[in-house]
Amino acid sequence: MTAKPYLTGHYTPVADEITATGLTVEGTLPPELSGRLIRNGHNPKPGVTPTHWFKGSGMVHGIRLRDGRAEWYRNRWVHTPALDGAPYLTEHGPDLTASVAGTHVIEHAGRLLALCEANLPFELTPELETVGAHDFGGRLRTAMTAHPKVDPVTGELHFFGSSPVPPFLTYHVADAGGEIIRSVEVPGASAALKHDFGLTRHHVVFIEGNVTFDPAEHSGIPYGWRDEQPARIGLMPRAGDGAGRIRWFSIEPGNLLHVGNAYEDGLGRVVLEGPTVDAEGFRRSWNWWVGAPGRGSEPLSRSFNRRWVVDPAAGTVDEQIIDDLPVEFPTLNEEYLGAEHRYQYAVSFPDDEGYGEYGIVKYDRVTGARRIRRIGDARLPSEAVFVPAAGATGEDDGYLLTVVSDLKQDASQLLVLDASGLDRVATVHLPRRVTAGIHGSWIPDHGPDADADRG
Repeated sequence: MTAKPYLTGHYTPVADEITATGLTVEGTLPPELSGRLIRNGHNPKPGVTPTHWFKGSGMVHGIRLRDGRAEWYRNRWVHTPALDGAPYLTEHGPDLTASVAGTHVIEHAGRLLALCEANLPFELTPELETVGAHDFGGRLRTAMTAHPKVDPVTGELHFFGSSPVPPFLTYHVADAGGEIIRSVEVPGASAALKHDFGLTRHHVVFIEGNVTFDPAEHSGIPYGWRDEQPARIGLMPRAGDGAGRIRWFSIEPGNLLHVGNAYEDGLGRVVLEGPTVDAEGFRRSWNWWVGAPGRGSEPLSRSFNRRWVVDPAAGTVDEQIIDDLPVEFPTLNEEYLGAEHRYQYAVSFPDDEGYGEYGIVKYDRVTGARRIRRIGDARLPSEAVFVPAAGATGEDDGYLLTVVSDLKQDASQLLVLDASGLDRVATVHLPRRVTAGIHGSWIPDHGPDADADRG
């Protein structure tokens, strides 16, 4: 039997948990890189073959930087009930703690949280050991999206829980101290897959594509493309009873997984950007995710950056594909989340037939320029995480951190790039090849606990 694509090549799981100290550094690590890069991804235990890429158990990889040194690397499975085989569906209904916790990892209000959109988040220690499910003191009774947003102005954490059965969508806000201060059901939502969303200064932006709940899908992820499922954008005002004033706008068929950014322009229109796939792209991507024939060469096929401009006054949406390069995992300087940004980053992939190269892409939205940092043959970079430089004055004044999987060397490196020109600043050599993953975060040192993991 042909091996599943998500268990081979760059995606081959690692078989154990290790800790290594005193990592080799080439170049000079900027002193402001004092903290931890933590990245999550699917990594089933040895002997386990999940039925879907997204069903693989989560494993977090951490790299500790301080004082120009790379002090440690460690990797740990997120020890949830699902890691030991506990089912999501029980005789009492869904078990929100039975999570693979393998999509993303963030920090908010001093808590490090591993995320998977169908479940509760799981708290980790600074050394990546599992603490347990976190339900915000009993206030969170829904699943939590793997893509929450921190408002850079207020410090609030905005997120949602989606479900294939009513209530389909519940919106939550936690304050800067980690307490949920608002939870509201969003009217008019459907069972369409909602993986990510946008947050502007005045709106919450929900996206429903053509992928929706499908109980006939037996891969373990019960969703599929349906032409009859309307594709649309929901604009919900953040102020007052915003849920009661949500408006839904029809858009062209497609499916978006990850939002690049959303903001209001000078005319009061809402601009939303992110990579999307059409029906054929979703079909070939899904076949990769489940290991079926007729799949593309990469996890995401025909994934092109798209822009929507929603005019609430006119009730119209203008949309266009703004680039023909296959990309995913869009990122930006998070200080510009919800505001108009100039620069955006992404990972480029070979096309649907395997032609082309992996790279880190930088878009200049003012000039329309696109710059690519090619990573090299058989080398796959992870999502590029932006870290601002000390005393930064410009939007792209900072660094991009990406973990590279190198098949030829059977090794991995943390690559630190200058975000302005994509030049290499430093390379940290890791003690093993790190499985290609999904999302991650830079957790800067702050407060009295900054030295908690020293040694």
